[in-house]
Amino acid sequence: MNVVLWIIAGLLALAFLAAGAMKLLQPKPKLIEAGMGWAADTSDGTVKLIGAAEVLAAIGLILPAALDIAPILVPLAALGLVIIMIGAIVVHVRRKENPMAAANVVLLILAAVVAWGRFGPYSF
Repeated sequence: MNVVLWIIAGLLALAFLAAGAMKLLQPKPKLIEAGMGWAADTSDGTVKLIGAAEVLAAIGLILPAALDIAPILVPLAALGLVIIMIGAIVVHVRRKENPMAAANVVLLILAAVVAWGRFGPYSF
């Protein structure tokens, strides 16, 4: 199960590193053109804050355990992603963007599995 948790954490880290970097580096009009319609209803600062949180969580899923420095940060990062995904689901459901909400549900479940495993029976 430890290997499965590493694989899930790695996939989540890649996904959120890419998504967060895009939110941090792209101007808001480009994000809207890329299909992130919710960004039109959100301030620039909030979009950048979400991007920064996603990048930090991606780093927190891997580096603390890989470097054996404060590995408790791994499940905390996963829990942070669960919270971000709850917010994303709410936003997408309100905007009637059900395919995006479904993708966020999958990411939420994967992050919850990592949080459960690393807080519980497969902690470092």
